[in-house]
Amino acid sequence: MDNTSIRSALFVPATRPERIPKALQSGADQVIVDLEDAVAEDLKAQARASLDAFLNDNPQARVLVRINAPQHQQQAADIELCRRQPGVVAVLLPKVESAAQVEQAAACGKPVWPIIESARGLLELPAIARARGVERLSFGALDLGLDLGLASDTAGAQRILDQARYAILLHSVLAQLAPPLDSVFADINNSAGMARMAADARDMGFGGLLCIHPGQVAVIHAAFMPRQDELDWARRVLDAVASTGGVFVLDGQMVDAPVIGLARRVLRRAGLPCN
Repeated sequence: MDNTSIRSALFVPATRPERIPKALQSGADQVIVDLEDAVAEDLKAQARASLDAFLNDNPQARVLVRINAPQHQQQAADIELCRRQPGVVAVLLPKVESAAQVEQAAACGKPVWPIIESARGLLELPAIARARGVERLSFGALDLGLDLGLASDTAGAQRILDQARYAILLHSVLAQLAPPLDSVFADINNSAGMARMAADARDMGFGGLLCIHPGQVAVIHAAFMPRQDELDWARRVLDAVASTGGVFVLDGQMVDAPVIGLARRVLRRAGLPCN
């Protein structure tokens, strides 16, 4: 498992290669160059050629690539591009519905991030999570909601989508994958809504979110940064562990192994040492 912290993964369309350097400078933890939904059918080959040229001209660049979905006629060419380009560090696989589809993408020799976007994908999640080459899971709320017939932006839809999130988190843990990434937040002008979604993803155990605009990156990172009082508490717990060891009481509450583990997690979220 790769435990690298990924709070934000920013999409940029392959048809706009001039935006890739801006995305790489946005502060996002990863940049995903999109060959799928952001690219019209008649521009697929051109988009792939543009990404190929960008990576040849910028050998220091490191990006993920969202390839086309299984069964799409362009997917094999996308996989071949990912295989031969050292600048591609992982493959985002959309609309995955079987372990075999994951393994087909993994043939490029790069880690695969499956996106669960359909009822069939949810049903096959246990096998998908354990497929060869999977590094972490992701989630596409819009496509999944459409497939399930949910009424968008309603409390009822949210209850169903949260059950999907639970399944993704559960199988990520069982398969010892890196923490999963939540879906995109489509309203790019709604920073408060973005912050609430990021905080919910954090509290549910997700590692971060997919995002569609550079302005969302700082909002996501702020949501995943522990508050100062949380950091102070975590430091005091670990200081007490160093001097006391075992089970002890701090601020009137018992501190045992799970609490110590939580304190270490808080410091890791802040990028601080936690030994």
